[in-house]
Amino acid sequence: MTIHVAQPRQAQPVSPQACPALVLNADYRPLSYYPLSLWSWQDTIKAVCLDRVNIVSHYDRTIRSPGAEIRLPSVVSLKTFIQPSREPAFTRFNVFLRDRFCCQYCGAREDLTFDHVIPRSKGGLTTWGNVVAACSPCNVRKADRLPAQVKMFPLQKPYAPSVHDLHANGRLFPPNYLHESWMDYLYWDSELEP
Repeated sequence: MTIHVAQPRQAQPVSPQACPALVLNADYRPLSYYPLSLWSWQDTIKAVCLDRVNIVSHYDRTIRSPGAEIRLPSVVSLKTFIQPSREPAFTRFNVFLRDRFCCQYCGAREDLTFDHVIPRSKGGLTTWGNVVAACSPCNVRKADRLPAQVKMFPLQKPYAPSVHDLHANGRLFPPNYLHESWMDYLYWDSELEP
């Protein structure tokens, strides 16, 4: 299928790739905040055609094929509710988010990787309680030694965060792009200003 993106008059050309859709659960909350639940325009159109989502809001962009024309959705909601996970997944991103994208040995914010506080070679496990964000220089310096051997101790003891912990930390690092049509569906649990 060939698809052409129609541009509104007097508008700068915008690639459809710049038009992701915010995906909401059936209760109109984002499937995830961190990372924000976004689908490419192609995945969104497919879900619309398969009748898996409701279109909540649109962009001012249209795609056309030989037999159809459709406005690009900017917000969609699932027709079937998906039970959110009660425990966050143990992922590299979530370790960085828990540690606020900060090396737990020196405080650096660049060239991050992760480190096993108790090295795997010494019986350490790859778990929330033993993995911290670390910059590459600190990770190389610590190597496979125990913290006491190199006098390198994490700034905070590693722990298994709650979903709330990750949401709170995630607000400190908003996405680079938030479309105005998404704002009504994000940050519902934020404190309101008087």
